[in-house]
Amino acid sequence: MRLASIAMYVAPPPVLEATRSLWTFVQAYLQRAGLPDAPLQLDQSVAHDAAWLRPDLLLAQTCGYPYVTRLRGRVRLVATPIYDLPGCDGPLMRSFIIVHQASAWGSLKDLRGSRAAINSPDSNSGSNLFRAEIAPFAENGRFFSEVIETGGHGASMDAVSNGQADVAAIDCVTYGLIKRFDPQRVSNLRILAQTKPGPGLPFVTAAATTDRELGLLREALLAAIAEPSLASARDTLSLSDFVQLADADYEPLLDFERQAATRGYPRIA
Repeated sequence: MRLASIAMYVAPPPVLEATRSLWTFVQAYLQRAGLPDAPLQLDQSVAHDAAWLRPDLLLAQTCGYPYVTRLRGRVRLVATPIYDLPGCDGPLMRSFIIVHQASAWGSLKDLRGSRAAINSPDSNSGSNLFRAEIAPFAENGRFFSEVIETGGHGASMDAVSNGQADVAAIDCVTYGLIKRFDPQRVSNLRILAQTKPGPGLPFVTAAATTDRELGLLREALLAAIAEPSLASARDTLSLSDFVQLADADYEPLLDFERQAATRGYPRIA
């Protein structure tokens, strides 16, 4: 069996169940279409980023920034989802720069000397877009007094909420889903600013996936958008469509990186 791992948006629990329902439909579609090695269930034993370069990968969702920095040419783009949530614009997504509800900060510039939380240095939403917004205010390559790495957007939100950090950048889909299904988790937070948009998180498959298999994957995802029985799952995921973006459509994410480096701010610090 091939590997299927859709692990970027799997919380809160209703989101995980909706993702499983989406895959159940896609798997059945692929089997009917003559692709017998599509697994019955999504793999939850492999870390989301460990799945991306597996030679047996059938389908996974990655982040746009690692796609342009280390996955291009090593995986094939399948499709990019469109989410109907604040901060999303078709296949483009922003990050919300959040602070504690009780904080006095009124602008990004005011955050100088504060403590930042990032989910990962190679995250587009949590680091790359965040860095691009802070770069104009950095001096000698620094802006924050401390940067902590949390391992996930939810953990970054919690760090700001409980006072471990002062600010974080959270992708608009994560923020919207948590606000909808776990509103208490955002009750201590407010959005200070929004980043510029970039292309969203693409679904990918192994480089060795054939053109026929790639076509079937795209057909299955589009069929899932039209399937009446998946209306509730799509609503839970705030998922409205899939589009095919070209490799060049992800180049702006590297532009954000280059612009920050030009300003002497190559990493969040």
